[in-house]
Amino acid sequence: MVELVERTIGGITMHARARAADAACPHCGSASGRVHGRYLRRLSDAAISGTRVVIELLVRRFRCLDTCCPAVTFVEQVAGLTSPHARFTPLLRGMLTSIAVALAGRPGSRLSVALGVPVAKDTLLRLLRALPEKPAGPVRVLGVDDFALKKGDSYSTILVDLERRCPVDVLPGRDAEPLAAWLRDHPEVEIICRDRGGAYAEGARAGAPQAVQIADGWHLWKNLGEAVEKTVGAHHACIRTAFATTTPVIPPPGNDIWQLAPPTTDTMLDVCGRERRLVARTKERYAAVQQLLGDGGTLEHI
Repeated sequence: MVELVERTIGGITMHARARAADAACPHCGSASGRVHGRYLRRLSDAAISGTRVVIELLVRRFRCLDTCCPAVTFVEQVAGLTSPHARFTPLLRGMLTSIAVALAGRPGSRLSVALGVPVAKDTLLRLLRALPEKPAGPVRVLGVDDFALKKGDSYSTILVDLERRCPVDVLPGRDAEPLAAWLRDHPEVEIICRDRGGAYAEGARAGAPQAVQIADGWHLWKNLGEAVEKTVGAHHACIRTAFATTTPVIPPPGNDIWQLAPPTTDTMLDVCGRERRLVARTKERYAAVQQLLGDGGTLEHI
């Protein structure tokens, strides 16, 4: 099928045409050898040694001979090389789809340039959106959380199959009723992992009373961190007093037991009894300023 291979500065161009005498209509399946016209298709293929490859394929448009067929004309397709309206070969389309799944838009576009198949980020995103969604099977462990469509204005609820680690549905809002309605249609749910919002707890009780509700680890750690921060902030004065009156010192060589130094009110020492670096630097700068003032300098100049 390939008639000529031409190498240019931009890459490799292959000129080809189909030699079959006829082609089958994709609508009715009847064969036709009556040529209606010809035109040139440019198909990007996988790179060869990092060099871009373009196939210029001369295709024919046939007239369908079946008078009952809704298609008057059709274009011949080459198996394994072309598909209707495609600008990539199936091999390159599969490669770009894998890149889009792994890296999505801009990062995937940068990688494709390095591989010799430059493509725009929007093209990768279109390939990603064109992938068929996997059918959602029975969900045993369900994760429930909210996310912002517009922060502070509108929110939705995402449902995740935690065993397969993939989302299964998105519900409008973050109220109890949509979650309860979804759970009634999925009685196979045994465990619901959710945040500590009251609406999700109510929806889980109403829609899946048989399920066990647990709090997810992220929210537990977040709540614990907030509680510790609030407690420490409320006792900040007590902590400062404790550090001011109990200053640890470095033990002598060979002694692994740390002892507390006698109470001191000097806040210019660190926890090891040494002068703080900020204090030493401030003293040096103060001495330098006084020296310059003594030499007749002005504060503006200093």
